[in-house]
Amino acid sequence: MTILNAQLANMTDSVPCDAVGRRIICDGEKGTVLFVGNVPPTAGLWLGVEWDNPERGKHDGSNEGVRYFKSRHPTSASFIRPKKVNFGVDFLTALKRRYELEDNQGYTEKMTVGKTEVQMVGFQSVSEKQSQLHKLEVVSVKGSDVSSAGQDNEIQQTTPNIVLLNLSENLLSSWDRVADITRQLTKLKALELRGNRLSIPANPSSLTHAFANLKELALNKTGVNWSEVLECAPMWPALEELYLSDNSITDLQKPVHVLQSLTLLDLSNNPLSGGEQLKNIGYLPRLNKFLLTNTGLSSIHFDDVGPGCKTAMFPSLEFLAVDNNNISQWSFVNELEKLQSLQKLSCLNNPLMSAERNAETAQQLIIAKIGKLQVLNKSEILPDERRGAELDYRKIFGKEWLEAGGNQDPEKNRPSEAFTAQHPRYQILIEKYGAPEDGELKEQQPFALKNQLLTITFKCPDRDEKKPIEKKLPDSMTIQKVKGLLYRLLKVPGSELKLTYTSSKMEGKEIEIDNDLKPLQFYSIEDGDSVLVRWS
Repeated sequence: MTILNAQLANMTDSVPCDAVGRRIICDGEKGTVLFVGNVPPTAGLWLGVEWDNPERGKHDGSNEGVRYFKSRHPTSASFIRPKKVNFGVDFLTALKRRYELEDNQGYTEKMTVGKTEVQMVGFQSVSEKQSQLHKLEVVSVKGSDVSSAGQDNEIQQTTPNIVLLNLSENLLSSWDRVADITRQLTKLKALELRGNRLSIPANPSSLTHAFANLKELALNKTGVNWSEVLECAPMWPALEELYLSDNSITDLQKPVHVLQSLTLLDLSNNPLSGGEQLKNIGYLPRLNKFLLTNTGLSSIHFDDVGPGCKTAMFPSLEFLAVDNNNISQWSFVNELEKLQSLQKLSCLNNPLMSAERNAETAQQLIIAKIGKLQVLNKSEILPDERRGAELDYRKIFGKEWLEAGGNQDPEKNRPSEAFTAQHPRYQILIEKYGAPEDGELKEQQPFALKNQLLTITFKCPDRDEKKPIEKKLPDSMTIQKVKGLLYRLLKVPGSELKLTYTSSKMEGKEIEIDNDLKPLQFYSIEDGDSVLVRWS
């Protein structure tokens, strides 16, 4: 047993003079001390603790009708003896203990701060470790019971070159204690504080020097709300990436003179009260990536401009993630078209995308509705895919456009405001491809319908001995599966088949079918069309 472990094992009833507000760990459960004193009729000193896990306690800080402190949850408090708790260790003790556990062999570990993953390499011997500590640039003391910095300037003298630091799941109780560590790390760029519970300093601006060069900060699962983030924000003058997932954030207030250098904000897994909240942070000038996965989001509206115009909000936003939300209306996608810079969108596991057997159709409609989109759900949008999606969109809603006042004669083309609100890019598509002709117009199909069966005739124009074959196939059937069917019918491997199709609406014209992963509906193949099959 090391000297440190022996000290921890023989802890007495002595209590730090600043125990109230300190973080402790007992039997693997973390909590915050809110009371130190006697609890009659039992003799001796007691600690009143509010546990992070509300099921760990027994009451709310009261005993036999007397209130000693108030916990946030009715069953998150307990009284425990001081000798049962661990108040933690200083930073360097934790760091050295971590390395001493690997006396005789090196080790490699991956560490993540925010989204940055780096590799930590251990040292071969204790003597090498001691001599090399000052060279460390990446350090993780995650879950090491760190509660303080230790002696003044000892960190700066021992490990001055730390650039990435993981302090997750420790016993740090305040930003002041964090600052005691970071002010000695003048090269620090990224800091992970997940799972700590940090009280707000009386004067956050006074701690700016401790985080002067910090670029990335992760406060996931720290219990912080947005107003507290804004209160602390003056401490982080150079911050570019802020991770706040799993914090029960509901309301967003407008940042005033803070967070103006943010390029990434992660609010995933927070129960936001609504899309209107997002407008309060819509004028962060450099925000490039916005993560809103699993936030309960269902709508958004940029009311500073009308359909077909670009909003002044989120001027630099290129990447937006809204996976696992409640988005079910196409008006949400129409609003995203108002964003000036949006190029990448992830919207998986939303009702809009999971309508029965129509996810592919929904994806093509999103591509058609957002003109600058380059990546959708982690897949690059190729030029041919965009062209096909826009042409199909133009056809699908052609009749609705005509009925709303649209006209193939530009001078008579006056679609209603209601149509323009629902299809803000339709006029742009007409200018790009021309107005749809009568033969191109399609009957609009509700997206909740099951697969439409298409009657398709397969012809082999280079093989006179092969008679045409008529089949009824679902419009969601991929070209790969079509080739599998043709292999069974023609005994020709799918890899050798080259497919095109013709339509009575486009006489004399063959359209190439060149992507095996796309469904028939992607190519706008309709009931009664012919697929031409060729091979060497």
